[in-house]
Amino acid sequence: MTLKVVLEVAPKRAFASAIDWPGWSRAAKTPDEALEALLAYAPRYAPVARRAKTSFRPPATVRGVKFVERLTGGGGTEFGVPGSMAKSERDPLDAHDLKRMLALLRASWAVFDRVAAGAVGVELLKGPRGGGRDLPKIIGHVREAEVAYLAQLGSRSPAAADEDPGRPMALLRRTFTDALTAIATGHPVADPRNTQKPWPPRYAVRRSAWHVLDHAWEIQDRSRRQVTEPRR
Repeated sequence: MTLKVVLEVAPKRAFASAIDWPGWSRAAKTPDEALEALLAYAPRYAPVARRAKTSFRPPATVRGVKFVERLTGGGGTEFGVPGSMAKSERDPLDAHDLKRMLALLRASWAVFDRVAAGAVGVELLKGPRGGGRDLPKIIGHVREAEVAYLAQLGSRSPAAADEDPGRPMALLRRTFTDALTAIATGHPVADPRNTQKPWPPRYAVRRSAWHVLDHAWEIQDRSRRQVTEPRR
């Protein structure tokens, strides 16, 4: 398959993102290194595609890559977040694209949940100076981000989820997919908030999927025993 890639470039950091495969996005110091990292992570993204029941045949080399847009990155890029939106991400979603993207997003969530569950009781390796969140803090951070992403989509988080921070993320995620579906199909969000510049659905999916997968892979890499997603 031809892999469509968007590059987001800042002075000290660059992201390469597979625009048709939300969550498959890697960063490095240069665009070439980011693209190399992206291709290297294809086997780690494959479980997402399998869970979403989507055919996934990534190219083995850069010859199979098509660069569709180069974005100017900023402070967020330097910090480690793919924060620039591609022009194509403002395009509407038809029913087929919406179904596919939701399947990949749900699969990304499922991969994170499975990896996190498999790492319970496993000591995560620290950095050279002893830094790095432990597993409960990573899970809490992901939950906080999903609340923020829901707000960026233009929806309020469910009151039940706000009242109980320990509540499973299923309610937040269901609210996210309901809001995203409403926006994509031209319907009002059930519980809207006054978001000045709401994210369009395509970018919202890419950002959410990237975040959970980035932390799933972090957990795997920092586990003393590798926590992997089994084949199905």
